[in-house]
Amino acid sequence: MKILTAAQTHQLDQATMQAQNITSTELMERAAGALAEWFYGEFHSNEAGEILVLCGPGNNGGDGLALARLLHAAGYAVRVALLPTEKQSADWQHNRQHLPAAVPVAELAAGALPAIAPGALVIDALFGTGLARPLAGLAAAVVAHLNQARAHVVAVDLPSGLLADGPQPDPGAPVVRASYTLGFGLPKLAFLLPQNADYVGEWHVLDIGLDQDFIDQAATPWHFTQLADANVALPRRGRFGYKNTFGHALLLAGSRGKMGAAVLSAGACLRGGVGLLTAHIPGVGYDVFQTTRPEAMCLTDAQADFVSELPDLGPYQAVGIGPGLGQADATRAVLEELLRTAKVPLVIDADALNLLGAHRELLELLPENTVLTPHIGEFTRLTEKAHDDYHRLDLLRAFIQKHRCVVVLKGAYTAVGAPDGQVYFNSTGNPGMGTGGSGDVLTGLVLALRADQRLGPLHATRLAVLAHGHAGDLAAAETGEAGLIAGDLVAHIGPALQALTV
Repeated sequence: MKILTAAQTHQLDQATMQAQNITSTELMERAAGALAEWFYGEFHSNEAGEILVLCGPGNNGGDGLALARLLHAAGYAVRVALLPTEKQSADWQHNRQHLPAAVPVAELAAGALPAIAPGALVIDALFGTGLARPLAGLAAAVVAHLNQARAHVVAVDLPSGLLADGPQPDPGAPVVRASYTLGFGLPKLAFLLPQNADYVGEWHVLDIGLDQDFIDQAATPWHFTQLADANVALPRRGRFGYKNTFGHALLLAGSRGKMGAAVLSAGACLRGGVGLLTAHIPGVGYDVFQTTRPEAMCLTDAQADFVSELPDLGPYQAVGIGPGLGQADATRAVLEELLRTAKVPLVIDADALNLLGAHRELLELLPENTVLTPHIGEFTRLTEKAHDDYHRLDLLRAFIQKHRCVVVLKGAYTAVGAPDGQVYFNSTGNPGMGTGGSGDVLTGLVLALRADQRLGPLHATRLAVLAHGHAGDLAAAETGEAGLIAGDLVAHIGPALQALTV
């Protein structure tokens, strides 16, 4: 699913009207109908209380007026407050004329802002995607008043005051803090970034039949990956496939006190369907590894406490390095040798990333299509401190294009950056996955799918991220988010991949 800019979204509306031979008023009615249907399912008329609809002068306000009419017809108690202006859009005027007289309407004024009780239900239809500057004057006062009321706010299209495509130029300007945000057709980039979470709340995208041909042809670097995305499905295994068919992976992991990371990563690789797995670990971890992961083969390093040797890479179709690895100088030398000599796909995580960050000259040795799986702190060490989440995405795109690699920037909507500069946000996962070892599990899963020669680097990585998050969702359904541990992710990788197999 593509993520478009505000300008492209406007063009999409125009293309839809032309392709489907409908008017802007008819498209607005379609949007209002979708909003109302969502509302009916979320809030029952006998429980919602009186609903305040705040309407601006443009088409976002027109959506609000049309929604107020539909909610009134469905038996909800509705009142409308209008932001005064000398000019309104034509569709606003149409829906104002068709608002039943029984719906109370007031004009907003600085000295007479509407009373909003704590917990009241308010629909924010002041300003949507078309807003290009911070709120000021009366509009800013209304939003500040709304935020202070601690109401339950449903934002139409976008919380008023929030920009769709970039950071706020004036961080002090008020932005509606919505409980829910209801977008149309496609998600917006603003929905996916941590700095906007307190404004956007829980977001939903409503289908209003926008023109698919325009979407297919629109150029954008931003995408949103969902479970139903056929481009990241796992091919079904052939009847005569066997262990050599699905690749032999090598995992370099573990150090004294951190063998759990190696165990978790190996478990995920095995559950991820790898044909064969060999782990190269320090001597201190031999007993625990062989006991907990008997399905894997094990090579022990000459050093007891850390990895200091690179084994012969000849037997392997992919190599992963990093979970629990430590940052000994001898381990740094192993990483450098791996980067210089490997002819197979690499997956780099955790302490291997920290070694890269501490010795950035090694970045120039990254083989093309290497997969790096940093969290935000590790990515900062590889690049620089970001001014905000939008700047971090700029840094991500610059990094992946410069080094021709795939980067998994882990977070609530994990972003997978491809060497061509395209970025794919992930839809699966939950806050329970913010626990130690979760990243080690992802590394093992990526390694398994990179060893599978049926999958390309981007396909394998996006699939691993999608399945990892889905495993977390399956696990959380059983344990709850607070009770989820990394081992639960390993246990649910099989069912997660099964759901993604075609």
